[in-house]
Amino acid sequence: MVVGILTVKLGIPGARSLKEKRKAVRSVKDRVKAKFNASIAEVENHDLHQTATLGVSVVSADAPHADSQLQKILSLINETALVSHVSMELININER
Repeated sequence: MVVGILTVKLGIPGARSLKEKRKAVRSVKDRVKAKFNASIAEVENHDLHQTATLGVSVVSADAPHADSQLQKILSLINETALVSHVSMELININER
């Protein structure tokens, strides 16, 4: 079993309030949840208006599939938001 973890830092330049930021973040999260069987949450920068950090995780039987899913999720996020930083990790649970 492989767990894939994606961390994406978003820039939200048009957000003038936390309410506007939450709306933008919710839109991204809803699109990812609707298209992929992945968990996604805002994990950092909760109090900053124009920055959000999202954590995404997928579980798969093999690393290539997990990597492919995370790449597709990142592409979807890139279509709808300004991505400023990306970190990706695959953890093979069987080897632990």
